[in-house]
Parts: sequence; C-alpha cells; structure tokens
Amino acid sequence: MKLLAQAPSFRFPDLTSDTSANRLLAYALGVSIVIHGVLLALRFHVFDLSKLQDKAPPLEVALVNAKSTSKPTKADILAQANLDGGGNTDAPRKAKTPLPALPKTNLTGEVAVATQRIEALEQEAKELMTRINSAPTPQAIPKPVEAPPEPVVAPTVSELAQRTLEAMRMEARIAKDIEAYQQRPKRRFVGARAEEYRFARYVEDWRAKIERVGNLNYPEAARALKLYGSLLITVSIRSDGSVENVEINRSSGHKVLDAAAIRIVEMSAPFAAFPSDIKRDTDVLHITRTWMFTKGDELRSE
Repeated sequence: MKLLAQAPSFRFPDLTSDTSANRLLAYALGVSIVIHGVLLALRFHVFDLSKLQDKAPPLEVALVNAKSTSKPTKADILAQANLDGGGNTDAPRKAKTPLPALPKTNLTGEVAVATQRIEALEQEAKELMTRINSAPTPQAIPKPVEAPPEPVVAPTVSELAQRTLEAMRMEARIAKDIEAYQQRPKRRFVGARAEEYRFARYVEDWRAKIERVGNLNYPEAARALKLYGSLLITVSIRSDGSVENVEINRSSGHKVLDAAAIRIVEMSAPFAAFPSDIKRDTDVLHITRTWMFTKGDELRSE
C-alpha cells in the first residue's frame, strides 16, 4: 500500500495565447493613460517671494537727533544711531520730526525795521496825496515877454583885415616853432664806457686817432717845463665827422695842458663820419674822456 501524498499541482496561465496577451496589453494601456492624465492635470508655478514680503510686518526707519552709548535691548524702530530711552514721558510715543521745535519769535531785527519803514513811507505818501488834493489849483504864470534879439553888427573891412593878419602871424609863429623843434639835432652822450657796440667801436677809433696825433704833436712847452696832469674833456662831433664844440669839464691845473688838449682835437679833425647804424638816430655825438699828460711825455686817453 503506497502512502505517497500527491502534491496539489498549480498551473500558470498560458501567456502565449493571443487572448491573454491582448488582455495584458489593454490593462497596461489603460494604466498609462490614467497616469498621463494625472500628470497633465497638475500645474507647476515659480514660487513668488513677494507674497512673503507683503505678509511680513512693515519696517519702520526714523532719523534721531540724539544717540546713546548703550544699545537698547528691544528696539522699536530702526535708526542711524543707537538711542536707548529718551524723551519726557513714559507713554509709547514717537517723535513727529527729527528736528527740535523752534521757539516762536516776533518780528524783530531787520525784518521789523523794514516793515516799519514801509509803513512809514505808505503813511507819508497818503499824507502827501491828501495835501495835493486839498491844495488850491495854482494860477497859470504868464510867460515873460522875450526881448527882441539884438542886431548882429557885421565887422568892417579893416577889422577883417586885422583878424586875418593876426591869424597869419600866429600860423607863422607855430610853423617856426615846429621847424625849430624839427631842426634840433638828436644828441648822444658817450662816456668812457660805451655799452652799445656801435658807439664803442666808433669811440675806440676816435681815441686811437687822438692819441696818435697827440703824441706826434706833444706840446713843447709841457716838455720844457715838465708839466704833467690829467683833465676831463668833452668833444662834440657831428654826423659828418666835423667838430661842433670842445669843452674842458675839469682842468688839469695848467693852462698849457688845457690849451694843448683843445689844439690836439682841432688838429685831429675831421673825424670819421657816423656809420649808418649811428646816423639813423644820432646827429651829434658827445664823447667825454679823461686825458693824461704823463711824465714820459705821452698822451693817454681813458
């Protein structure tokens, strides 16, 4: 007798059949449609942070005109500086303005003075208008009778001739003065040190000629009498080289030496004519130099 227990057998559906395959496909398609529909029904939006800001309590900022070193434990408002307490009341009040209240002042100073001045001027104007309106109308002043103009007496022939002669004399005098002024020579005075080269060159040539002629014609009386000394002499030379004047500014103390100096100038004349650069603005050149008659019977000019 066999006591073998027979296990119950389980059979899976045959998925390979067409009916089962179609049914599974239909289930899967339905589930996919439902999921896509749910996803399409959902809407996504960006979170708006402004909604949170609008719901936040308002931020109140004030400008205070005082400050304290201690920081308040619980600040009521924000300000540019710490202010712990202050004020003159325990009530929860806040300052209406950050600036202190100005005291009431009356019109004083310049404004009050100007106002009083304007009022005084207005009062004076009113009084003046009242006086003008109340004053009687002045009577018209008759115009003075003008005297007839005096007859113009025409000058006689002799008077006209006299006036003409006076005008001619005055014109001639003015013309003579102008001519005399124009004829005045333009003079230049040159000392021992001539700064301009054009004068320095001419004066140096003049000095060389004076010394050459003076040494060749040294005064015999000075040699015989052993006379020595120095003198200051000014020689005026015209533009053509001729001598206009010779003047002894400081004597040597010996008439023989002074006369010899003048004679040496006359013997050296005429000198060279002025070059064009000197002649353009100089008519007479005055040369002042010191002449020395030395113990060696020599004439030197400095």
